[in-house]
Amino acid sequence: MVRAAVLTAVNAPLQLTDIDLPEPGPGQVRIRLAAAGVCHSDLSLSNGTLRQPAPAVLGHEGAGTVTAVGEGVTRVATGDQVILNWAPSCGECHFCGIAEPWLCARAGAAAEVPYATLAADGSALYPGLGTAAFAEETVVPARAALPLPDGVPPVDAALLGCAVLTGWGAVHHSARVRAGESVAVFGAGGVGLATLQAARIAGAGPIVAVDVSAEKEELARSAGATEFVVAGDDTAKRIRKLTGGQGADVAVECVGRAQTIRTAWSSTRRGGRTTVVGIGGQDQQVTFSALELFYFGRTLSGCVYGNSDPAQDLPVIAEHVRSGALDLSALVTERIGLDGIPDAFDAMLAGRGGRALIVY
Repeated sequence: MVRAAVLTAVNAPLQLTDIDLPEPGPGQVRIRLAAAGVCHSDLSLSNGTLRQPAPAVLGHEGAGTVTAVGEGVTRVATGDQVILNWAPSCGECHFCGIAEPWLCARAGAAAEVPYATLAADGSALYPGLGTAAFAEETVVPARAALPLPDGVPPVDAALLGCAVLTGWGAVHHSARVRAGESVAVFGAGGVGLATLQAARIAGAGPIVAVDVSAEKEELARSAGATEFVVAGDDTAKRIRKLTGGQGADVAVECVGRAQTIRTAWSSTRRGGRTTVVGIGGQDQQVTFSALELFYFGRTLSGCVYGNSDPAQDLPVIAEHVRSGALDLSALVTERIGLDGIPDAFDAMLAGRGGRALIVY
């Protein structure tokens, strides 16, 4: 049996319980988790903002060691250290065919199929985002297990699976930040902190961090922010003042709220670029006038998983980790056990801290 945090229904509290995990079938691998990050997307799955069949074991940002492989698996072997990929591309759909694997039409297929059962009554369990990392062990499709690059600490490596790939990709793929450009990052949680580090590595400046909590300033500055703004009604005006009166070249929104998206867009210069990483609900409506869209000439774009190809991006990111330019531990403000997930959810809702990391 395996210990896991189970979501019994949307908006229900997580229950720490035992589950029965089968041996891997054809094309699957079993992984003993070293660590898992608690991401805002997990909160969105638990409250119904994102669709997830229940009961389910959530958690999608994880790393661990392969303990068994199913028939036909050749890409990883027993004993390999791996990073979970919650959006594995199939390599065959339209989007994969045009080199946009982050939009793969089949990336979420595993989340729709039961993968384990509750030990108490045999009820079928679904894997959150296909990975189910809020458990001591999991079983995933082999393509969802990416080899851990050399020189990356296995526990901290969990963060590469979502926060870092998303933040890195938002800067380098979606916004395509160039050296010397000014960047404003909205939200200094796990993804926001990773985005700040990516902007610093890209040579951006000034780098303005925006958050509702003044307590985030030290965290943001340690990640690369040169300026810090407590969010308010005059946020866009203050960012323009910090960027020579023009506005930021690039804004990255890591919150997922209509008001924040609108403010991020308004904070950029004419011709500026806004990338939306945060996941908002269907009720979050953002409005623009036709005239301002024409006049400002700004670009607003969504960003899924950092518009990243993990197989290509992880080796690049790992090199920055090995050199010390990218500090994974700086994203983590709390290390917890499975029983600490509810408090981590509460902290995210309250806007406290960076990433909470479950260490098994």
